[in-house]
Amino acid sequence: MLSRRRFVAALAAVPVAKATITSAGAADWPSRSVHILYPYAAGSTGDVTTRLIADQLSKSFGQPFVVENRVGANGIVAAGGVARSPPDGYSLLLATTPQIEISPVMTKVPYDPVRDFVPISAISMNSFALVVNAKLPVKSLAEFIGYARSQSKGFAYAEAGVGSIPHLAMAMLLDRAGISGINVSYNGTQPALTDVVSGHLPATFGLLGDALSQGRNGTVRLLAVSSERRSPLQPELPTIAESGFPDYRAVSWWGLMAPAGTPKAIVDQIALQVGRAVKDQKIVEQMTAFGIEPLGNSPADFAAMISADIDLWKKAVKVTGLEFHQVR
Repeated sequence: MLSRRRFVAALAAVPVAKATITSAGAADWPSRSVHILYPYAAGSTGDVTTRLIADQLSKSFGQPFVVENRVGANGIVAAGGVARSPPDGYSLLLATTPQIEISPVMTKVPYDPVRDFVPISAISMNSFALVVNAKLPVKSLAEFIGYARSQSKGFAYAEAGVGSIPHLAMAMLLDRAGISGINVSYNGTQPALTDVVSGHLPATFGLLGDALSQGRNGTVRLLAVSSERRSPLQPELPTIAESGFPDYRAVSWWGLMAPAGTPKAIVDQIALQVGRAVKDQKIVEQMTAFGIEPLGNSPADFAAMISADIDLWKKAVKVTGLEFHQVR
């Protein structure tokens, strides 16, 4: 089972494995196109963000960084493809939290999320908002908890797919409150949010940017954000942690990863340019408009961030009863 100890141990071993090929592979990289596999469909916020970064990397390195949408099994197909690719810097994964920290806890995947990848840089952090239909008679998290607890037949809510972050975020919140919940699954955050807007279900967790746009329309009400601190996009919106559930946190990241064994010199070059890209004013403005927070950290910081989140999502999956029990 995925654990923080395994992640840290594997990370410590990566430089040793890469040392023998660093000088051979990194000197003339890149001499041709670099492919970035994005694990979801074209047109989404994550896809657009990936293409923004790819365009900047193309300019920085003088070679095309081509985004390929490799859809399937909530990103497992794309992750497996990159894990099996040569560690030469020409195949990268735009990874998201589910492929690395959630799916391996829930099911058997064709890769080891610790041993088969090296973190490059987290491009962004993404917060979620607890959203209720505008007609629901609740205006705070405390009132929401009271409403959910009062539902004699159980509290039903919309979520973006079994094991998705909106599903796990709500499951964690209800578990902390001692409330039984009934999850109704949709194929993505937008369909789930749409049914909350229409009143078919009372609540969901939605990406903050998506939720804010609906909130401005007056069709939903935002009660709290899932991050540790308030969002600069809507600073008056409290966090769940400060609203009665200390230490509550449910955020996701989008970041570049490479096959394990990719030369450290290449990894460091890409990380440096990602860091510069997310400081570009035009990119910052576009990402902020999407409701996501630019990050662009170092490989070591990205690895530490993943390590810190492993236990969080493992516990969240356990709350839902979806934990994969096969011994690895």
